[in-house]
Amino acid sequence: MTIRTWFSKGTQKRSSTLHWTFERRYRALTPASVDLTWKKIIDLADLSWHPLIARTNVPYGLVPKPGLIYEAINRLVPLPFRMFVEGVRPQQLLSIRVLGLPGLEERVTYQIEASVCGTYISYCVMLRGWLAPFAWSFLKGYAAKVADRLADAAEAESLSLVSKRLRSPRNTCFDF
Repeated sequence: MTIRTWFSKGTQKRSSTLHWTFERRYRALTPASVDLTWKKIIDLADLSWHPLIARTNVPYGLVPKPGLIYEAINRLVPLPFRMFVEGVRPQQLLSIRVLGLPGLEERVTYQIEASVCGTYISYCVMLRGWLAPFAWSFLKGYAAKVADRLADAAEAESLSLVSKRLRSPRNTCFDF
């Protein structure tokens, strides 16, 4: 028996197990700039806009980098779960793997792109494993809201910055 035949037999046995995969992409459009939207995405300490995550243990100001592992608390079930930052492309993409339950692998990807109409936010969620159908039945309603809530939060941040600039006192030639 060579190593090659042993490996091929091992992979054939592994592939006979039941694995489910659910993947869905949601998109939203916001008039906020790419910079403000990206700031909302990478601020892992303040996820008040997220419908599923209540809080995290990330300190304020920490910029996510690949390899960062942090804990988050779910809004539905107040139990901590770990999150692992897989990839970051500044101003474009943030990919996170959720390490919650054995038998369930979850990956979420936030992607933003500028267009003439505004900033497109793309949120992709992928569930894989034998618990995926059960988890998807609970999560699909909340996953559909993530991109819209992020767009609303970025737009509110943009509007608050504009209103602060308008309220700031300016010295003009008519001031005495």
